[in-house]
Formats: sequence, structure tokens, C-alpha cells
Amino acid sequence: MSAAAPRRIYIDQTNIRGPVTGIERVALDLFAPERLAPHDVRLLRSPSLARMILDQQLGLPARGLADPSALFLFPGFPPAPLTAVLGPRCMTYVHDTFLVTRPQDLNWRARAYMAPSFALAARFGRSFLVNSRTTGEDLRRLCRRDALVALLRPAVRDVFGLGDLAGPAAYRPGEPLRLLAIGTIEPRKNYPSAVAITAALNAAGIPAELHLVGRVGWGRHTFLDAPPSFLTLHGYLDDTGLRSLAGRCHLLLSTAKAEGLGLPLLEVQHGGLPVAAPAAAVFSEVLGSSGLFIRPDEPEDAAQTLLDFASSGRLARAAVTSRDNVARWNGLASRDFMRFRAFLSGDVAAYAEPEAVVLPA
Repeated sequence: MSAAAPRRIYIDQTNIRGPVTGIERVALDLFAPERLAPHDVRLLRSPSLARMILDQQLGLPARGLADPSALFLFPGFPPAPLTAVLGPRCMTYVHDTFLVTRPQDLNWRARAYMAPSFALAARFGRSFLVNSRTTGEDLRRLCRRDALVALLRPAVRDVFGLGDLAGPAAYRPGEPLRLLAIGTIEPRKNYPSAVAITAALNAAGIPAELHLVGRVGWGRHTFLDAPPSFLTLHGYLDDTGLRSLAGRCHLLLSTAKAEGLGLPLLEVQHGGLPVAAPAAAVFSEVLGSSGLFIRPDEPEDAAQTLLDFASSGRLARAAVTSRDNVARWNGLASRDFMRFRAFLSGDVAAYAEPEAVVLPA
């Protein structure tokens, strides 16, 4: 079958202003114009928040009606309700479903604007791309049965320049066990559990430090009022600062209640760091056999798991295991992107294989 002619593709970047978040970085990398060549890619930006709302609610649907042969990609923000008129020509990239599944963890802006937009997009959308099979299965509970839900896992670059690290710092009993946590301080990240696990280690006579990298976001965080002595709040760190800190730490600790992917977990594996994360489907999918799985709501047991890992010799082997895992993930991402390019070029069989899509239960 001969490839179809290049398509005109509009990519919604109206939400991107100022510093780029992890989700925005994924969107920019996945749908960069040079990666989608020879298609005619047109990036849509908005200069202000008010203009973004106007463009998303009215401007983009109107453009879609005026250009009936074009495809519209929404890689970082749910499309407005009126884009339902575009049918399969509107493709939404879904990073996770917490906007509707965890309303208690949202700030007022997300509750007022993002959550309703996402709920309507999930309900009426016809074509979706997802960053993990777990996200796809969650989305399947929200979307119509005949919708396309295709896997497009993002490749994970060594954004922090960790590739030449020897691996995690060597752990010597009696010296502090240094735990690294990365991400905005907001309810979904569940940092009180990370604090409790570190406190449990210290209470058991095991010196431990928690190094938290991330800006303070929304929500009430009592541990910030009087931070314990073992907690260091680094705020935002540039790549050089994060690289230096990662080289002194023994593992990355994630206690998140929910993630669509958990990008930092894979990013630090470029440096060979092991990752401890909750025993949940998405973390098992992302980390595979390289993960150290804990129950954050049981801090004493989690602390013992971390100590056993650090003392057993597995820490010394983590550099190979972690880097093998990020290579595994990037191999899956490469195959996903090849299917997506084939789909854009008119290959009707691109998503015919079961491993390429998430089907209704």
C-alpha cells in the first residue's frame, strides 16, 4: 500500500508558557516537527492565560471546522468540549487520568477548568494516545468503547546528564542512607510518607537523609512548617545541581499515590540509581524487575525493605539493572513511535496488533 500524502497537523501548545514541566517536555519531544516530517506541522501557542482559554474553547474548534482535512493533536492539555465536532481528527495524548479520579488532590484551577475539560474529552473523544498501558486501562473506564486508545510511550532522555555516573553511591553501615525524591510538592506525590519512612529509619538507629528536589506547589503540607533535621528541601535544581546530588544518593524514593508514568523514575535510571516505588500497576509496568516495591502507608516495613536492599549487595548491582530497564523502556517507545508515524501516513493496519492498543475489557 502506498503512503498517503503528507498531512497538515496542528499541535496545541497553548498551555506552554514559562518554565517547561516534565509533562510539557514529553509533549515537546514526542511531537517535535522534525520527528513528524514530512507532515506539515503547525504549532499553536497563546501569549496569556486568558487567550489560552479563548483559543482552546473557541479558536481551535473553529480552525478545525475551517480546515476539514487537518489533524489536531492535544499532547499536553485536554481539548475543549467543542473539539468533539472534529471526531477522529482530534487526538488527545493522555498522561494520566487523575484529573477525574483524584479530585481531592487538585487545586482550584484544575477543578474549575482542567478537570471538566478532560472529563468531556474522555467521554466524547474518538482517538487517544497514552503514555503507558496502565494509563490506557484507566482511560478505558472513562471513554467510549469504540474509541481508539493507542500506546505511545515516550522515550526517556538523559535530561540530567547522569549517563557517566558510576551508579549509586556506595553504602557503608553507620553512614547516612541518602534518599532522593523528585517532583513538585503537591498532595498526589504523598511526601509525608517519604518523610515517615525516613523517620522510621532514623528511629531504628539507621542514619538516613531525605533530599527533596521540587518547587512547592499547591495544598497544605504540615511537614514544611517545621522540617525534620533529616530533610533537605532543595527546591528547584538545575541539571548540574541535580547531577551532583544524584551522585551522592543511594536510591530514588517515590511514594506517589498515583502516576500515569512517573518520568523521574526512568530519568534517574540513566545514572544507574535504583528506584523504590509503591507496589502498584504503573510502577511495576515502568520499572519491571529493576524496581524495589514498597507500601508507603507502612513506613516501618518500607524502611526495613530499603535497609535490606542497601545492605544486601543489590545496591552495587543496581547500575546495570537500572540502565537495562531504561533501555527496555526506550525500545518499547521506539516501536510505539514507528506505529504512530505509520498511522499518520495512512497505514490502516498500524494499530491492528493487540500490543499496540488498549482494548475494552
